[in-house]
Amino acid sequence: MGFALFGACVHFDAELCDRVCLDPFLGGFYMIGAVPELQLPNKYFVHLGMMKGTWRDRGSDGRRHHHHHHHPGWQRDYSSHRSHEQRYENSSPGTSHNVPSSPADPRSLASSSPAPDLPGFYFDPEKNRYFRLLPGHNNCNPLTREGLQKKEQEGRRVRLLEEDEKPRKKSPRVGLNSTLLFQKRHLGLMRESSYCRLIHELKVSSMKRHKLEVQSSDSSSPNTDNFKLIVADSACERVFTVNDVEHGGCKYGIMNFRGCSEGSLSVEMCDNLYFTNRKVNSICWASVTHSDSHVLLCLVGIAQTPGCVSLLPASLFSNSNPDQPGMLCSFKISTAWSCAWCLNPQADKNFSTGLSRRVIVTDAVTGRRQTYGISSDVLAQQFALRAPVLYNGCRSGEIFSIDLRQRARRGNGWKGSRFYQESAITSVRILHDENYLLAADMLGKIKLWDLRMSKAVQQYEGHHNEHAYLPLHVNEPEGLLLAVGQDCYTRMWSLGDGRLLRTIPSPHPAGKDSIPSVVFSSQLGGRRGLPGLLMAVCQDLYYFPYNSDYQDGSLSAESKRD
Repeated sequence: MGFALFGACVHFDAELCDRVCLDPFLGGFYMIGAVPELQLPNKYFVHLGMMKGTWRDRGSDGRRHHHHHHHPGWQRDYSSHRSHEQRYENSSPGTSHNVPSSPADPRSLASSSPAPDLPGFYFDPEKNRYFRLLPGHNNCNPLTREGLQKKEQEGRRVRLLEEDEKPRKKSPRVGLNSTLLFQKRHLGLMRESSYCRLIHELKVSSMKRHKLEVQSSDSSSPNTDNFKLIVADSACERVFTVNDVEHGGCKYGIMNFRGCSEGSLSVEMCDNLYFTNRKVNSICWASVTHSDSHVLLCLVGIAQTPGCVSLLPASLFSNSNPDQPGMLCSFKISTAWSCAWCLNPQADKNFSTGLSRRVIVTDAVTGRRQTYGISSDVLAQQFALRAPVLYNGCRSGEIFSIDLRQRARRGNGWKGSRFYQESAITSVRILHDENYLLAADMLGKIKLWDLRMSKAVQQYEGHHNEHAYLPLHVNEPEGLLLAVGQDCYTRMWSLGDGRLLRTIPSPHPAGKDSIPSVVFSSQLGGRRGLPGLLMAVCQDLYYFPYNSDYQDGSLSAESKRD
């Protein structure tokens, strides 16, 4: 028996044939373990198995016949095999665990090198073997590249979760600890802005995950539907939630948060949950009668039911069931991708909706509308606070502003500042001084734009997005930028210098239906609230405290008894 290797033929003794196996997937041979008689490691035979084999002893019926072409001197003369071994030494995928080797052995050093990539094959480091990638969808348990990538990503997520659970003994970078920073600040060796930025970076690196139990008066019906969106009001006392219902549609309600003096956070879900058979595209809080008195929802139409924008009073979602909930209205609008509420007094009680090739600004009291025609779908919107100016992000990658004090004119004369990114815009956020705007697109690019020059001045690397509608979250007091990627990782950057501070893996396996929705606040739960990150994923709610003295509800209860 033998097989060809670059035109040469290597023969095996008959008594060794029980260790040589035919692999129908690889189209060749591989060895089970090493052969101590030949003084050759297993890696040699793995590579031989990758070559095209020839059954010289196979008959027409495909069976193996034993023609003993015995070469008595083959086992004793190893020089030719050593040359073959040296030829494949550098590209070996690794030695077998059955072959002991000393650290000084050059073959053991070669085993640490990565396996070479072979088209159509996958190397499994655990089994120390190549496997053929099977194309198509009709195979039983096919080994596809997509499946292998998903398995590798899941393994990486689990490893990161395990690292997050361990106590951090090292600083995220050299010299970054609170004691040293305080000393430098006290001695005047560090500016106040630098000190604050580094302290926030240190706090971000030490955040730990805590699971929150959502309290409800109806404990017999726990949450069994996946969270889709959570949006906090301006004071972060309440969070509006949208959950996907299993049989289709959505349900939504409000969760109330309270921070306790013992250092714990409590969550209470309102009893009044509302259901709709339509998909919720966008949400924002609206101030109609007072601050955050209403919630603005964009609902997608289905079948004969047209799309609409609903303005719901927040008092509907309470346990007191008021008789007069306040102003409740619905505006029939075709599929709206985005919405925004204007807080500037010059456009009081006005809201905008971004549609396909149109922007509509509506007065919530009178119903009067103003329409702006554009050439693309508007996927993201936000109003400035100091002036009634609306910023829009389009599917074409264009970002432009509309000044509501000007009347709509033909053409693009009514557009203010205009600039472009390379892909569809999924989120726009204006900073407090209103000279800078953050924009994210479907290529995973996040850029900080100077509106005075229409120029990108900062870019934040690491975000992952291909086609999902993913928002940005900004916390300027802490100088943080947050975004959840399509890979289900939550990333936090330094808003000033663009440094990636933290990558938080999802507690659940990644999937298109399990992308986390997050809220970050300095006072989660109101004026006496706690700073930190709130994460809703699948059916669970998690809290990442921004300080190290946080206690779970069970721990704080024990401290009371002590």
